[in-house]
Amino acid sequence: MSLNRRNFLQQMSGLTAGLALAPEFLLAETAPKKMFFKISLAEWSLHKAIFGKKMTNLDFPLVAKRDYGLDTVEYVSTFFEDKQKDKNYLKELLKRSKDNGVKNHLMMVDGMGDLAAPDKKDRLQAVENHKQWVDASKYLGIKLMRVNVSGSGEPEDMKKVGAEGLSMLAEFAKTMKIDILVENHGGMSSDASWLTGVVKQANTKNTGILADFDNFCVMSESGIAADGKCANEYNRYKGMKEMMPYVKGLSAKTHYFNEKGECVETDFYKMLQIIKDGGYRGYISAEFEGPNLSEEEGIKKTIALLKKAGAQVS
Repeated sequence: MSLNRRNFLQQMSGLTAGLALAPEFLLAETAPKKMFFKISLAEWSLHKAIFGKKMTNLDFPLVAKRDYGLDTVEYVSTFFEDKQKDKNYLKELLKRSKDNGVKNHLMMVDGMGDLAAPDKKDRLQAVENHKQWVDASKYLGIKLMRVNVSGSGEPEDMKKVGAEGLSMLAEFAKTMKIDILVENHGGMSSDASWLTGVVKQANTKNTGILADFDNFCVMSESGIAADGKCANEYNRYKGMKEMMPYVKGLSAKTHYFNEKGECVETDFYKMLQIIKDGGYRGYISAEFEGPNLSEEEGIKKTIALLKKAGAQVS
């Protein structure tokens, strides 16, 4: 055996021994980091396709799994077309989600009345209207239901009556083992300090917040400038920090992307760090709403950004 060959074999032997002694070190360098959250798909990301009759609410579980590789979905009540009480319809939707190995995670409910209406009769009616969606969510195996706390009047008065309406609905949902979440979704609800005050005053264990990365334009009816920009925007990072103690769901809203695939309106790295530091370990939904990309491309860019930023922050 030549000297050079003997030296080569000795060096390889030492390297092999080192590999055997320190596999954890190598794994730490090569294995991808596990994200602290999981990704779901918000149905609103496909609202153009649904309104355009290119797909239906019943198609959503298949589309989420087949086209985007996601096995957890979040529905929007609008797309049920008043079939929330139709057991045959709900049975078919449940079947399709199970057939595709998709988890029904959350229901977003709109248009059921103002839970913070100044008139108590109107508030009670809003609570009754929402109950049908609690029943539908229960049937579909959904554990979280997002509502809006909207109304009119002075902010402090709205906070008080909003907490009352939210609490009444939560008491009913508790019997179904469903949590009621309020979103920062325009009007006073986009003021994070006001919204957290509503949830705190409701003082029920099964209430919380669905925090949206981008809905921080306060008093939307009068707070939009002529150029379309918000004239009274609550700082989104400050707002997220304030909401985190009550957050049980998150929506990663995107509109525009730069050439690097980063979201223009929200720093995902900064936002995910706040969320991680807040102790959240659940689902974050990909919700694309931009005008310049197709829904398919926008959804895929949102998912890719969540994975990229999530891996770095985790």
